[in-house]
Amino acid sequence: MKAIVLCAGMGRRLLPYTKNTQKTMLLIHGKPLLEYILIGLIFAGFREIIFVVGYKKEQIIDFFKDGKKWNVHLEYIEQKKLNGTGGALLLCKNLIKTSHFFLTWGDTLVPYSVYKEVFNRFKKGKNDFVLVTNYSNDPHKGGAVYIKNNYCIDIIEKPPKGKSKSNLNNCGVFIFSIEIFEVLNNLKPSVRGEIELPEALRIGIFERNWKIYIIKMEPNQFRGDCGDKKIYERLRLESNWLKELDGSLRLKK
Repeated sequence: MKAIVLCAGMGRRLLPYTKNTQKTMLLIHGKPLLEYILIGLIFAGFREIIFVVGYKKEQIIDFFKDGKKWNVHLEYIEQKKLNGTGGALLLCKNLIKTSHFFLTWGDTLVPYSVYKEVFNRFKKGKNDFVLVTNYSNDPHKGGAVYIKNNYCIDIIEKPPKGKSKSNLNNCGVFIFSIEIFEVLNNLKPSVRGEIELPEALRIGIFERNWKIYIIKMEPNQFRGDCGDKKIYERLRLESNWLKELDGSLRLKK
């Protein structure tokens, strides 16, 4: 199974850090953010990985090259038009030769054990779709996920602040069936001009009866949304989270 990492965005929320640097290549304790993600994928057992690149793509390609340094095979595909996560994912359609694939955001850190748990859940053979959530007091900046009996029954992208009835946020870690490509291919752009991946999931749930299994991260479990400037700056200053990446520690409540 291949893993896809979305790392094409400009990182406007991280300015001025991203004025001259791709956001996934920002250094945190001596390593680019994207290298931490790559190490996590290797830990979970992935050896074929696709980077969807765009803004300042040469910084990613020049650093990681073909992946031999990490004993993996890396492929690159360019998202020339930044038209959303769904648009980025659609570019990978012809690179996926198996029935399923793994997907993660390129600016979000989670414990490496989470990647492995997702892969193991899929290998049990009963779930074509797996989605990870993290706890949030108000998921208005992400995607509110509604569940019943461990399965997703709805997902609302960027709900109005204070209006969400769910405290589960879309963490940006998934396993998908290739059926997602068919839905994305027929999806019209949103009012933001983007192909919205969450909207494709809603269509799958309501029109195709997709069973999307939910893995819930613990409320005190580490998650680093490095697309948020304050979180990125905190991770640069602190170091305990480095141990949390392997799941050996938890953030204090």
